[in-house]
Amino acid sequence: MSLSQAQKKAFRSIGHHLNPVVTVSENGISETLLAEFDRALRDHELIKVKLALPERDDRAAMIQELATEGGAELIQTIGKMALFYRHNPKANPKLSNVTRFENHHGRH
Repeated sequence: MSLSQAQKKAFRSIGHHLNPVVTVSENGISETLLAEFDRALRDHELIKVKLALPERDDRAAMIQELATEGGAELIQTIGKMALFYRHNPKANPKLSNVTRFENHHGRH
């Protein structure tokens, strides 16, 4: 699932305005957290995750695990925030952050 630089740039601009919908704490990645991550990706396609971990290496490991376990592509990390994308061809246009943005800005 390789995105072009233009797609990633567009996703970063969408992501800038998003609030995090999943928070990873020092407890790590549980089945419950993975289920929430999966549901958020399915509904919204593009989501922001907050990593409430003090160590950069721990955050990097969690980001990698989320991407792998969730079948998602990491778009960007800034500090303790990470932006993930997973395409859902059946996403509800009212929920998908990607579709809502494209519809709002007249791009198809």
